[in-house]
Amino acid sequence: MGIGGGTVLIPVLSLFFDMPQKTVQSINLIYFIPTASIALITHIKAGRIEKKTVRGIIPLGILGAVAGSLLALGLDNGVLRTMFGWFLLFMGIREVWIGYKSKRKDKE
Repeated sequence: MGIGGGTVLIPVLSLFFDMPQKTVQSINLIYFIPTASIALITHIKAGRIEKKTVRGIIPLGILGAVAGSLLALGLDNGVLRTMFGWFLLFMGIREVWIGYKSKRKDKE
């Protein structure tokens, strides 16, 4: 329930199997639905879901998903692939930075 499998699945399918970025992202989204459903059920059972907050987030998530899908459909596969690569690089650097700060804070 941390970083999703898409960070591995998308590069593997697009780089090693030479699949178009839009196809790969569609496969990832199909894979994501049952995984996210199980995670949601697990969090609900553990009492980690604030229902009041979720009610506000769901409509925004749906709007963001539709807007992102429309944007992705309008982009060239190469541009989409480059944008995803930069996103992964940024998130990787961010995760390393957060880990570094956490270890530093633990030492203090």
